[in-house]
Amino acid sequence: MYWQLKYWRKDDRERAIDHISALRSHIAQTVPRRTASNTLLLATWNVRDFDSNKFGQGPRLAESFHYIAEVVAAFDLVAMQEVNEDMGPFEKVMDLLGPSWRYIATDVTEGPSGNGERMVFLFDSNKVQFKHIAGEIVLPKSSLVDGGHQFARSPFLVRFQSGWFKFNLCTVHLYYGDDSGEGYTRRVAEIDSIAKCLKKRADEDGQNYILLGDMNVVNPDDETMKALKKHKFILPADLTLDNDQLRWTSNMGRNKHYDQIAFLVRKGELELGPSEHNAGVLNYYKAVYTEDEAEAYFPLGKANGKWPGTPAKRKTYFTEEWRTWQMSDHVPLFIELRIDFTKEYLKRIREGD
Repeated sequence: MYWQLKYWRKDDRERAIDHISALRSHIAQTVPRRTASNTLLLATWNVRDFDSNKFGQGPRLAESFHYIAEVVAAFDLVAMQEVNEDMGPFEKVMDLLGPSWRYIATDVTEGPSGNGERMVFLFDSNKVQFKHIAGEIVLPKSSLVDGGHQFARSPFLVRFQSGWFKFNLCTVHLYYGDDSGEGYTRRVAEIDSIAKCLKKRADEDGQNYILLGDMNVVNPDDETMKALKKHKFILPADLTLDNDQLRWTSNMGRNKHYDQIAFLVRKGELELGPSEHNAGVLNYYKAVYTEDEAEAYFPLGKANGKWPGTPAKRKTYFTEEWRTWQMSDHVPLFIELRIDFTKEYLKRIREGD
């Protein structure tokens, strides 16, 4: 919904349109094209503190909402983490996405670990159907994390269908903790608990399960990843046999593996789409809020009182801090899945199955 830009000041309008055009071009080079019925583009994105400004780094500029909407619209279904209690800013994104887009959100998780956050699924209803099952996962007493904890933020599971593909989609924002000690132990335990829970369900009901979100996985060889894979989850790197670790790093610095997409799917129902780049990340900072734009945004952002006094320091602050509160300190991780199984179905019934 670009029409709102017509009423912006000339300088703001031109800057935003130039960035939107650059972002659209980068998306076209990075993300497979959406299809009507052949493939599903699924993504997970932790959008930093959206959008309470409780840390005093914002507020987000009007143009940022356009860029966030442009990123979401590159996909068919997006799991978004760190949406705050006040849904007003989120509704601005929905308005920009247009009338076919829907969302399903959790309530905020109570307590300090919950941080006042919601988890949300955004989806294009022309492509994805909500199948009327949704709920937050609460562990039974016998399965509590690390001796007595529920999850820091309750995982959210929703049943969807796109084309032939029916699946239960669970999004998480798991405990961050530390890289050692008790915090690390709980970090591993949360991943293990949700993976074990979904594996048990899949064994019992025979349905497809996808687990995605900010899992705070340290690296592919760490115990955090082993806790996920020991329950037979398959990850995009497994599917592509690609050893390029940069392809799966989703933090702004491109050196962490926090965000993941993992599958427990029935035989024959997990197949990547035909695009050359059918899994990876979308680094929008190649198109918007680029590293050389600190001085251009200094007049717009300096009201927060945190911008340093020299151009060199302002560039560092802009790159490492300010722009992450406009977009995020994570970039979306995505995968293209095949969802048209017509040929296989017709073959089976032709053969009498």
